[in-house]
Amino acid sequence: MPEKVDWPEAIKPLLKKYKDKQHPLEYKNVYQLVVMVVLSAQDSDRNINKIAPALFEKFPDMKALSKATDKALTPFITGVRNFANKTKWLLEIGQAVKDDKNIPDTLDELTKLPGIGRKSANVILRESGKPAEGVIVDLHVVRVAPRLGIATGADPKKIEKQIMDILPQKQWDAGMAMSFLGREICRPQPKCELCLMRAVCNFYREQLGK
Repeated sequence: MPEKVDWPEAIKPLLKKYKDKQHPLEYKNVYQLVVMVVLSAQDSDRNINKIAPALFEKFPDMKALSKATDKALTPFITGVRNFANKTKWLLEIGQAVKDDKNIPDTLDELTKLPGIGRKSANVILRESGKPAEGVIVDLHVVRVAPRLGIATGADPKKIEKQIMDILPQKQWDAGMAMSFLGREICRPQPKCELCLMRAVCNFYREQLGK
């Protein structure tokens, strides 16, 4: 039986590596961040980055979005997965928020907006420089966290709770750090030899007989 990992200590190199690294969505302000986070659900950041410039030229801020119509907005996001629902959500967000200065800055208020769940709200808070109220658990973290052994299962909410229970709040950026690790190294076919976490990694030890 492997010895119990001291995760608050073991996670430090990963947090240090990705500290202050911006999310792959290429936003320029919090309004753009909110819109792009909503659009990116079940789609790739690369695709959202591609369609964003034209969208924000037409709808540069929350005030413009609040006056948008389905007919005006839809052509800019037809290349996005589930665009019909996302059009509806963005129009509702625009009408609810009305102005950039009214964009919520707490998890509770953000998740009241359509199209924004815990993961999206956690991303918005992180990128806005607000204190973490939860842990970002995207599809990369769902793969990486159980491999490392810091969490088990495949349910994002349960994984988030496990990480929040194991790590102090000041280390909750571990979610985004694991996401970056999953994008770069701990891919479906992992590059374990390049990974700075392999000394404490369950997958490396068990699956590869280390």
